[in-house]
Amino acid sequence: MAAGAPTDGLPSVPIVLVVAVALVDVDGRVLIAQRPEGKAMAGLWEFPGGKVDPGETPEAALIRELREELGIDTAESCLAPLTFASHRYDSFHLLMPLYACRRWRGTVTAREHQSLAWVRPVRLADYPMPPADAPLVAMIRDLLG
Repeated sequence: MAAGAPTDGLPSVPIVLVVAVALVDVDGRVLIAQRPEGKAMAGLWEFPGGKVDPGETPEAALIRELREELGIDTAESCLAPLTFASHRYDSFHLLMPLYACRRWRGTVTAREHQSLAWVRPVRLADYPMPPADAPLVAMIRDLLG
């Protein structure tokens, strides 16, 4: 088999690198955000984050996304790698490292999402999520719950 050829028999699709965070408050709840109308998978709940720009580290992208999406500031030293998701959608393959963060400055505010919810890890499965986010729920529950 040629190097880089897919082993699942499906045609090649681009790999998209995004980064996400499980923000954990002092009560042990995790923040999830509802995707806004007009975006793919609108109405589903996800962990905050976004695309990693070319030349950007996942940590720098997450710090930027948290500032843009939620109006909060954090530092790379406050981001702890937790797990990752690897999921094939129809037109791309998503690779998403997930970090945990317990320290930030500012008040979490919905700037780009319909709604935000602080949820106990054991209740995360009650919220419909995109296919790439859903498997992360068990990991978060086991590691943070």
